[in-house]
Amino acid sequence: MTESPLVVGVDGSDCSLRAVDWAADEATRLGLPLRLVYATRWERYEGAALAASLGRSDTHVLGQNIVGTAEHRAQLRAPDVKVSGEVLPEDTVQALLEESRHAAALITGSRGRGGIAGLLLGSVSLAVAARALCPVLVVRGDETAFTGAHGRVLLGVGQTDVDSAAVRFAFAEAAARTAVLDAVRAWRCPAHESADHPLLAGDPARFHEDKAATLLEEALAAGASAYPDVDLRRTTIEGPASKMLVNRSAAADLLVIGARRRTGRVGMQLGRVGHAVLHHAACPVAVVPQDV
Repeated sequence: MTESPLVVGVDGSDCSLRAVDWAADEATRLGLPLRLVYATRWERYEGAALAASLGRSDTHVLGQNIVGTAEHRAQLRAPDVKVSGEVLPEDTVQALLEESRHAAALITGSRGRGGIAGLLLGSVSLAVAARALCPVLVVRGDETAFTGAHGRVLLGVGQTDVDSAAVRFAFAEAAARTAVLDAVRAWRCPAHESADHPLLAGDPARFHEDKAATLLEEALAAGASAYPDVDLRRTTIEGPASKMLVNRSAAADLLVIGARRRTGRVGMQLGRVGHAVLHHAACPVAVVPQDV
């Protein structure tokens, strides 16, 4: 049976070439083939001015050049990885979403060729992260994060993450990298809560902290059993989850979060935390879909 590939969306930009480098390393770690895809309508999402400035009538030739360059770059970086590429005459987002049906993961850069200075995340990357059927990895951060120098995978544990796809993904990544898995759960004590409540008597904050610790333990139990050699660190922190994850991402090689995919609805619910880390994290971000 053919293994599902890691699929990288390429467009010739510096960000997409960095994504190719990162994906080549990831393919080596996981022993997976690498598929590079260029869709000919990137300009619809990254700006019409780009299409005019290219001054080429044959966008297919341009696409072949972009894919060929990316293939050569990936093969030099990962000589043992099977690398293939294709130019698709389709809408970019739709092409990548279709690829997500058969991919182990989709990988994109954080910005496209026509990125506007005021946008922190390219529109293609955001749209794919919100709607793909497989994990999406958006390659952010500096070279330190790309090289795995921190030896740490950061996992943001949400309310519905008991043995979730995101938790399993994070354990597998930590195992493949021989890295520490830093699993964190944020908690907050609402200011309006009264200590007169029987469960909150004496120390309302302690109640919420203990509840977060219990949820964290339940979320990680199955993964810890399946990956006993992974060095697991459990942390509960008071404060907004988005701020906590962005801050801790500076010392991580990969940040993993889950995204809810509701049955019968189109796309996923990224939420405030998902949007915050995709725009501001200091390392690559993995968004893992999970049904709720």
